[in-house]
Amino acid sequence: MITREADYAIRCILYMSGAGGKLANVKEISGAMEIPQSFLAKILQKLLKADIVESVRGAGGGFRLKKQPSEVNLHEVVVAIDGTMALNRCVDDPSTCELYPECVVHPIWVDVSRELEAILKNKDFRGLAEKYVRK
Repeated sequence: MITREADYAIRCILYMSGAGGKLANVKEISGAMEIPQSFLAKILQKLLKADIVESVRGAGGGFRLKKQPSEVNLHEVVVAIDGTMALNRCVDDPSTCELYPECVVHPIWVDVSRELEAILKNKDFRGLAEKYVRK
């Protein structure tokens, strides 16, 4: 399950994807996407660190995507917020399981995690923004 923080980050990027490169401030994004402002500010810092968004300071400043919406995918945003995605901790670190390497379920977790990752990497924000209807 992705965290609420990752869900909010996806909403934030979705909003910016439809903004056509225009700057958006925290208050604007927060109001449009129903994200608490204080939480959004922290999310934006993580997205800045991950090089997904950029900020412009000063009067009239704000945030915008650093790349084209077609170059940002769901996987990238979720990983920027939540870290690696795995169905089970043994996928990232098999040493956490006392049954590895004999575990017959481990390869299934690996396969499902890889398929999920591939699906999320295949969903870019240009396609999502085209489907999104602003309020």
